[in-house]
This record gives sequence, structure tokens and C-alpha cells, in this order.
Amino acid sequence: MSDFLLELRSEEIPARMQAGARAELDKLFRREMDAAGVTTGEITVWSTPRRLALIARDLPEATEAVSEELKGPPVGAPDQAIDGFCRKAGVDKGSLETRDVKGRATYFAVKNVPGRATKDLLAEAVPAIIRDFSWPKSMRWGAASISTESLRWVRPLSGIVALLGDEVVECEVHGVTSGSVTLGHRFHHSGDITIGNADDYAVKLRAGHVIVDHEERQDLIRSGAAKVASEAGLKLVEDEGLVIENAGLTEWPVPLLGRFEEDFLEVPPETIQLTARVNQKYFVCEDDKGELANAFICTANIEAEDGGARVVDGNRKVLAARLSDARFFWDVDRKRTLAQHAKGLERITFHERLGTVADKVDRVAKLADWLVFDAKAPNGDHKLARQAAELSKADLVTEMVGEFPELQGLMGGYYAKAEGLPVEVSEAIRDHYKPVGANDEVPTAPTTVAVSLADKLDNLLSFFKIDILPTGSKDPFALRRAGLGYLRLVQANNLKLSLDTVIHAWDGRPNTDLAEKLADFLLDRLAVQLRDEGVRHDYIQASRSWQGRPDMRVDRVEARARALTDFLGTEDGANLLAGYKRAANILKKEDWQGAEGEIARTGEEDPLALVDDPDMRAVVEAKMAERHAKELSYDFEPAEKALMDALGKAEPAAAKAIESEDFSGAMAALASLRAPIDRFFDEVTVNADEENKRAHRLDLLADFRAAVHKVADFSRIEG
Repeated sequence: MSDFLLELRSEEIPARMQAGARAELDKLFRREMDAAGVTTGEITVWSTPRRLALIARDLPEATEAVSEELKGPPVGAPDQAIDGFCRKAGVDKGSLETRDVKGRATYFAVKNVPGRATKDLLAEAVPAIIRDFSWPKSMRWGAASISTESLRWVRPLSGIVALLGDEVVECEVHGVTSGSVTLGHRFHHSGDITIGNADDYAVKLRAGHVIVDHEERQDLIRSGAAKVASEAGLKLVEDEGLVIENAGLTEWPVPLLGRFEEDFLEVPPETIQLTARVNQKYFVCEDDKGELANAFICTANIEAEDGGARVVDGNRKVLAARLSDARFFWDVDRKRTLAQHAKGLERITFHERLGTVADKVDRVAKLADWLVFDAKAPNGDHKLARQAAELSKADLVTEMVGEFPELQGLMGGYYAKAEGLPVEVSEAIRDHYKPVGANDEVPTAPTTVAVSLADKLDNLLSFFKIDILPTGSKDPFALRRAGLGYLRLVQANNLKLSLDTVIHAWDGRPNTDLAEKLADFLLDRLAVQLRDEGVRHDYIQASRSWQGRPDMRVDRVEARARALTDFLGTEDGANLLAGYKRAANILKKEDWQGAEGEIARTGEEDPLALVDDPDMRAVVEAKMAERHAKELSYDFEPAEKALMDALGKAEPAAAKAIESEDFSGAMAALASLRAPIDRFFDEVTVNADEENKRAHRLDLLADFRAAVHKVADFSRIEG
């Protein structure tokens, strides 16, 4: 057994591409080894800005010889069939062997595949890995780049180290030949480094000031940055993404702390942190009060003799220039009010079919006002909600947000506060985009909730109205995110919003099709959201109807689905579901609709409601008389009577609970039917020979099914 080392050295690999490159190298190497029949041990993949490295443990010296047998046509088959089999198997007709298969002579092709040296297999695998490597962006270089057939790589490939044990695996790619020589740190080590085998690779590179393990570099940055901050009496603002990025930019990371002028702290702290992070890849620090300090931590790629003073000074000057720009934007933007900035929204197109951003703001303001004043969802001051909505997008035309789009909303809140607007307004402007993701904070302040809801609803309704919906993985207008945000706002604030009334207020008229389309979308999102909480999607499906129509309140659907989850998790619930399915199957087999059939045909839950209709009165009275006669025409069996009595008590109790939206109470009422329905199936013959008995018992099962359906549509529950 031998260990294999592969290093692919190039010019600087972008930090954001290194994790994907490690996964790609691992995948392609395993692909090549699997295809060659080579079993590997542990595989480790590392990356630095200038190299990708893979170490595969315990590779065999050679593959084992194998013998393969392929069954062919019987002896005497047409020549065309035999010749085709030979071509497929890659053998001559004269080498075929015959075997007896079920008393009939049959041709077999026997192929003896000799073992191959693993070193030879690797020599073929390495070029294949390099040629097939997938990068988000790649380039060609040199004289060969004039041809589209030349190698594409993230940056010019400059070296290959390929060692099996202590032997070089000889191969060549794009003029670069493999060997055992690599390079150390660009500044700290000038000579070549000769690698003996996989075990001394990391050791020799460390001696050359290269830490090849990316996770070790991350740990050094994490602990080193915290240490230099602590030594200065400060606390590091942790940023794991920045740790990973700096590890991808350095081979010998050295965290260094510097200071910038305190005057810059007049700028909102998020602006300073974003400037330092995005433009310079610096960490920031907080003082003992939890406020942003005038300090930054950069990650040098060298160990300077002066302790890094010159490095820090150079980085301080660059950061000062960036912060000067931010302070300039801050000062310039505050010379105009948000209302004045908002006029610039008339020049920004929201969507070619939906008008400008100013048009969107008008719609959002109108809806936010309605949500507070009319819908009382949430309660609050509708004038503040309208004012906040009217100014919510004004910061989009400011200099600061133009430079840092990530600060939209946040800067609007700062400008509103600086302008002296009410606190509720500034906070609503600041937070109206929330929640952005699944783990983001959900607003609860009434004004903020109203503006956030209105903004998300306008996004959804505007695009749904013009039939622009998410498809597959494509969601260019982030409608799924808007839908999830709507759901979380409703959940966190216990809102009871009916989408049909929302749409009436938003559009100025009823629009049933749009309401149902949006309800379907949101309930699909709800099913995805609740899946991790153990609420099955079919429980959502079973709860989607209300009084014969799609339910327009997602809060009510969620409450029913959660109650259904709890109920069906009990023994009574599971057994009642089994009884329901048995009853439903019998009714389906008999094509028996019962009272539900009358409701479906007449549109009325109470058929007697139509007795005043001259065309229907005689029909309804005859039907009800016929049913009453059936009930009195024979003596009911005890189990049959018990189910009738149980239904007589459970159905009104469940209906009353449903009316008050006490879904747990409705499920409890259904639970009382569990024992009677079980007993009914055990003791009563549904398909009796007597027609009146059979009809009454089928009607009884139909009544049972109808009672269950008023609580939830059990027919949609799987399993």
C-alpha cells in the first residue's frame, strides 16, 4: 500500500472558489479511481491561494487481474446475432466458449483483464482530472490559448506534484510536467522545495512559510484576531465569512490591529463595518460598552520584522480613504430630506409592466394605511404607517446606498432619525425588509409590521397579477422569500388576514382568481416551512378548505394542520383515520354520496333551505320523506344506534368548535366517534340484503364522512 500526493499549483485562486475547487478535486479523483477499479483509503484535500492538494491513503500497488464472462446467443443462432455479440464483447468469434444452459449449448465470451500498476493508472488520471475540472470562471493563457482546444484553468497552471509513495507519477498537461518540486511562500521562501512523499508534504511547506491546511489557517486567524483585539482592551466582532475569506487570501496569516481616526465614528457603525469588510476584508472591534471602536484588524500574508507596523500603516491609509468617502456620502445625503429623496423614485423603473418605484411606494402606503386603519392587523397609528411606507424606499436614491446597496432600509432609518422623524417611522423604514431569511429577526412593532407586510404583499400581488410566478429554481423577483416573510410576520404577530379582503383593498375591487392563486402559493410555502416541525404536507392539504372554498387565511390553515398533527399522533386519531378510510372506500365502491351529494347538487348544506323554491320544494320534501321512512322501517342494531347517537352529539360539538376556530376542540369531538365507528364495523353488516337497511347504513357512513370533513378533509391524508 502507498499514499498518493497530488498538488496542482497555479497563480492566485480566488478565495470564493476554493471550497468548490476542493470538492471538485475530491469528486474527480474518486471518479477516476472508481473507473479504474482502485480502492482508496482516506482522502484529504487542502487549498491555499496558490495550490490545491490531495492526499489519498492506502492505494494498492496494482489492480487485481479479473476474468469477465458474458453470456451470448445459443449455438446455431444467426450469424448476425453472433457477430453483434462479438463486437459488443470485444472478442473474436473463434475465442468464444460454449456452455450448457438449461440443456442448450450457448456461447460465452471470456475476457481476462490483467492487473495494471496503480502508478500507470494515476498517470492517466491526473491529466483527465485537470482537463475535466470545472471552475465558475476560467481562462486560457500563453500561445496555445489561440486555440479553443487549449486547457482552461482558473489561473495559469504552473506546476504539478504527483507522488505515489516516493516515486514520481510521470504525466504532462498543457506543457506542464509532473515532478516532486514545489514552491514555498512567495516572499518568505525563494528556493524550490523537494517533496519526498505525502507524509512530509505539509511539514516541508510549513518550513517554507506555507500552511497548506485551510482549516488550520482559519483557526489561526480566528484566535489571532481575538487575541490582538483583547490585548488592546477590545472585543472582536466575529465574522466567520471573513475568517474563511482571509484564509483563502493568505498562506501564512498574521492578524494585525490598527487604528483609524475617531472622527469617522460619526458615520453609522454599519457603514464603517461594511466598508472595512467588503472593500478591505478587515475585522472590526467593539469597546467595553459594546459600541464600535476606532480599530480594525487586517490579516497580513507575511511576518514582518517590524511587527507589522508598516503593513498596518499602509492598511490604515487605505481604510481612511474609504471611510472618507463614506463620511462624504453621509454628509451629502443629509442635506436633503427623505421626502425630497423620494421624488427621485419616479425615475427608477420597478418593472416595465408595473411602473416606477414611486408607483410601488404609493401602493404600499395605501395598503399599509388600510392594514392598520381597517384590518387592525396590526393595531397602531395608520398615519405613521402611511408616512413610513411613503419614505421606505427613499434611501435607494442616496449616495450611500448607491455605494453600498446592502444598506438599503438601514440608511433610510438613520436618515429619518437624523431628520427628527418619529421613532416609529425611522424604525419601520429601517426594518421593513425584514424578515429577509429563515433565521432573520421578525418585526413586532405595529408600524414596522404594517409596512413590511404591505411591501411583501405588493411584491407578491403585483407579479402574480401579471402572471410572473417562480418556476423551478428560478425566482428573479424573490417571491418565495416574500412569501416566507409574509408567513413569518403573520405567525409572529398572530395576525388573522384574509387574502381576499387584502386584495380588495390593494386592487380596489374583488379578485377571486388572484386571491386563490396567492393562497395556493403561500400554503405551499407554509407546507415547506412547517415540514421540519413535523407537520406533514398532507395535513396542510387536508386543512386548505373553509366552508367549501379555499381558505384565504394562512393562520387558520396552520392552526388546523397543527391540531390535526396532534390529533392523528394519538391512538384515537390514528384509529379514527383508519375508520374514515374504510368508510370512504365503501362509499366510493358503492358510488354513494349521501347528504354530501345533495349539498353538492343543490349548493346548500341544509337541503330544506330550498323548500320555498317552487321548482325544488316537491323534490326535497319527497327525498326527506323517503329518508325518514327508511330510518323507521326496521329496528337498528345496537352498534348502529350507538354510531347514530355519537354522530348526533359529535357533529354539533365539532361544528361549534370549528365556528369559534377551536380546532383542538373540534378534534376532541371527533375523537368521541372512534369507539362507535370501530364497533359499527365489527358488528354491523353494511351491505345488508334488505335495501332499506343497506341504504340507511350507507347514509350513516356518509354522515360520518361529512362530519369528519367539516373538521378536515381526511381524504387528502396519505397513508
